[in-house]
Amino acid sequence: MLSKIRGWIATLSIAIYLPVIILQIYFTRTKQNGRKARLQCRYFFKLNGFHVERIGEFDTSAQLIVLNHQSVNDIMFLEGFHPSNICWVAKKQLGEIPLYGCALTLPEMILINREDKSGIVFLLKMAKEKLAQGRPIVIFPEGTRGEGKEKLLPFKPGAKVLAERLKLKIQPILLINTRKMYDTSPISSKTNKARLVALESFTPNFENPQWYKELETLMQETYAKHYAECNNIKAV
Repeated sequence: MLSKIRGWIATLSIAIYLPVIILQIYFTRTKQNGRKARLQCRYFFKLNGFHVERIGEFDTSAQLIVLNHQSVNDIMFLEGFHPSNICWVAKKQLGEIPLYGCALTLPEMILINREDKSGIVFLLKMAKEKLAQGRPIVIFPEGTRGEGKEKLLPFKPGAKVLAERLKLKIQPILLINTRKMYDTSPISSKTNKARLVALESFTPNFENPQWYKELETLMQETYAKHYAECNNIKAV
């Protein structure tokens, strides 16, 4: 019962404050895509008593951030704490949501139609444009929101294509327990603690056809280790 109450309080804080942030983005969108307004997402965590432990540092020289996805607060944390003017890759349908979709359209995020066969061409074109503006690209390699349990979802090829075609430096980032911190299905907040692990950036050896699979394995193994630590699971 308490987790539901905490979840609804967090939901209410988003419902009230996000439109305020969106309004500020509208008036400041010509200044780094309203980045100063977007940084206010950090107050969501303080307001709800949420704490995200950070291991490792954000690398502002990385051009592509590969991030697992569990909860809406994954986005809010990077928006609130990453030092760069990041650019998200998201489903086009999210930008069509009344009012809240403006959080993606006003800052000019990359919105793709997954059902369009020319979507990858559009993604590459827009990514080059954003990178030229000094904006690192953030993509969820799983392609959708995971369950927040022991295993990540299988990686989809979007991040691989982006990195190979544009020869990008990658920073893998992992989020642990963010779905337990704030879940929308069903609405609940089972813990006030989560963890972000920023791995070292690297430029892949693109001549190695297994580089992307190796990245997936590294992220899965690192995630499993931290998941066990955060949830007090003893190794068998």
